[in-house]
Amino acid sequence: MPGTPGEAPVQRARWLTQLRDAGSLLLDLIFPPRCAGCGRVGVLLCEQCLARFEPIRPPVCRRCGHPNPHDGLCRSCEHTPSPLDGISAAAVFAPPLRDVIHVFKYGNGRGLAPALARPMVTAWQATGLAVDLIAPVPLHAARLVERGYNQSALLARALGSAVGVPVAETLLARQKATVPQVTLGAQERRENVSGAFVCRGDVAGKRILLIDDVCTTGATLEASAAALKACGVGSVWALTLARARWAPGHSDDALTSSECAGR
Repeated sequence: MPGTPGEAPVQRARWLTQLRDAGSLLLDLIFPPRCAGCGRVGVLLCEQCLARFEPIRPPVCRRCGHPNPHDGLCRSCEHTPSPLDGISAAAVFAPPLRDVIHVFKYGNGRGLAPALARPMVTAWQATGLAVDLIAPVPLHAARLVERGYNQSALLARALGSAVGVPVAETLLARQKATVPQVTLGAQERRENVSGAFVCRGDVAGKRILLIDDVCTTGATLEASAAALKACGVGSVWALTLARARWAPGHSDDALTSSECAGR
């Protein structure tokens, strides 16, 4: 029986991943792995670098995740509706995490996912929330085939395994290619991803946790959440590995590297 339109690119990416994994095993014998943060030989991510990740510290707005002097919503969220019920992040997008994410996304760093999911598990458990499904933010089919894997899906798998929540990798599909968000301002980012995603599943009433690697303005997460809400889901929370350091009036400035801001 034929699969859904979103399954074919995922299957092709998995075949490519299997071939690349076989090659990686051979290369590891010749060239031992090095820490993506400091270059230490023998490990993909050392405990010292992992300990240097800067956690997001409260108090923060329960919806947008920005620093907030009091409990509840910040002033902006009090007056601005959003399809997202809330955003949480594990750490600030700063060295050494910034360098590790670069390797994870663009240096064939798939093996980093289990270690990178560890602070995400801690951040999610701290929220005390419960969800029914975990859904990664998808790549466009062309980008998925080009890269061979969706870094957000790898994080979702590792997180789901750790917290015991099923992962729906093809629940969301990216139905149009978009330009890299790093080239755009906050409003342009929202316009760029508006209507980019579609929900392909019967998830009415479900509580969904969206997973992505980096959050800057939250535009991609909001567009993904809008697609899910259009399918009747009960709630949509988002969790990212990293969050751009926030400064009032300069939410785009903290994440300027095209290598790490592009999907």
